[in-house]
Order: sequence, then structure tokens, then C-alpha cells
Amino acid sequence: MNAQEFIPLWPKNKMPNSKGLSLKDSITNERIYQVGTPGMYAYFPSDQENKRTAVVICPGGGYARLAYVISGLQLAKWFNTIGISAFVLNYRLPNSPDLKERQIGPLQDAQRAVRLIRANAAKWGINQEKIGIMGSSAGGHLATTLGTYPEDVAAINDTYNKVSFRPNFMILISPVISLGTYAHTGSRDNLLGDKPAKKLVERFSTELQVTAATPPTFLVHATNDNAVSPLNSVLFYQALLNHKIPASLHIFPQGGHAIALRNNPGSTQLWTNLCEEWLNEMGFIPKNIESK
Repeated sequence: MNAQEFIPLWPKNKMPNSKGLSLKDSITNERIYQVGTPGMYAYFPSDQENKRTAVVICPGGGYARLAYVISGLQLAKWFNTIGISAFVLNYRLPNSPDLKERQIGPLQDAQRAVRLIRANAAKWGINQEKIGIMGSSAGGHLATTLGTYPEDVAAINDTYNKVSFRPNFMILISPVISLGTYAHTGSRDNLLGDKPAKKLVERFSTELQVTAATPPTFLVHATNDNAVSPLNSVLFYQALLNHKIPASLHIFPQGGHAIALRNNPGSTQLWTNLCEEWLNEMGFIPKNIESK
């Protein structure tokens, strides 16, 4: 990987929700199937182009694997071209034999990632109030869980405890949202296990968890997504509207599942331009670079 830096999330022997097993990363065909050391691959723009905004990228993979290239590193490089620092998250998968409680493992890593970036914002040339979360497919579910889950599940009694894990914006690509009627059953079963209780399904159906505190959101989906129904994005957008959260929803005719950065059919190719303009419109990336 051509990342500039890998940043582990947790101090040695301090990772929460762990049985203490020693696991190694398992990588095949640009997919990570087991995460031994949760962390972030950091990509920084040049000083001249830095807009002082950051985004954590949660790769997709149905909570069974991480498609860290197509829905991770490639996106990070694009964010750099528009002046945004990008951090590709290597989050623990719910099927990890090391997890005590499967459904909160990924969320703990996402909360910790935002905290680390916010705590190091001055060093990395980032505005603490301009740190977003992005996710594709199941990574979109993790992103929205971070944006809607109020409980701190990442505290380990260190100096980061007082740092907010709340993202300032969300970018969602073909996201898994509902774990109910329109669920991507593979993601749901991998996250919550077989035959989860109704209460658990509702708790992790993020369209039901939107509040007035949910951050502004940009959503992209394709009508012909045969894996994750575009109604997932519609339901989340509707919940955002009901709570008066600034949001933008783009559902294109084509693009299939987990719309990629480039080589998309027809109008779907415009999503990156629309996303950049939305970030500018919302004040997250100013036209003029902020003074340091």
C-alpha cells in the first residue's frame, strides 16, 4: 500500500471488547478478511492544497471483509486532490474470534478513529469542526451508526476520553441503512448474528436513530443496485428531512452496487463533482484555502 502512514487505534493491550487473542491481518485479492491491528491508513494533501478538512473512510464488504482498495484507498487519493486529508479505516469485523460483543466492534474503532484525528488536528493541519465520515455499502452502515449512536463505546480511560467522536458530516455511497424490511441480509447477519432480537435490529437500523444532532449528509445510490435496495438511502434521507438535517440525495439510474470512484455509467459519473460541490456549499471545503 502506498499510504504515507499506518496509525494504530489502540495502545498495546488496551483494545476494548477484546479477548486478548493475537490475530494477524488476512488479506486476499485486495480484500481484508481479518483485522489483527485496527488502525487507519493516512493520506494527506500537500500543504499548499490543504483545506483543513478530514474524512474517515469505512470500506465496504458486508461486514465480512474490507474492500480497502476500491472503497478505501482510491477514494482517499481522490479526497487528497480536493485538499482533504483522508484516513482509510481498518476496522474489526464482527466475525472476529477476538470480539466479546460482535455488533459494537466496528463502531468502537470508528469512534476511536475520529477521536484520534480530532486530538491530533493541529499537528495534521485539520480543523476540529471539519471531520467527516464516509462509507460504502456496509461501511455506510458503520458511518451512519457513528453519526447516530450517542453512547460512548470506545472509552478506555486515556486522554482521548474527553474528545468528541461525533462526525461533522457524512458521505454515504450505496449504504446499508435498515436492518429490517429492506435489509441487506448478509450485512445484518454478519453484524448481529443469526436471528437477532427485534430490539437489536431496531437499534442498528440507523434510519430509526436519526435525531436533531445527526450531522449533514450526502447520499449516493443507484436504482439498479441489486445488493442493497436504494430504499435504504431513501429511508435515511426521509429521517434526515423529518429532523431538519441538511441533506442531499442522488439516486442515479445506473451504477450497480457500491458505486466506484471512476468509470461509472452515464450521469452516475457526476457523483464526485456533486460531492465536492456539496462539501463546498456546506462550508466544509472553502473555495479559498484557510490560513494556517
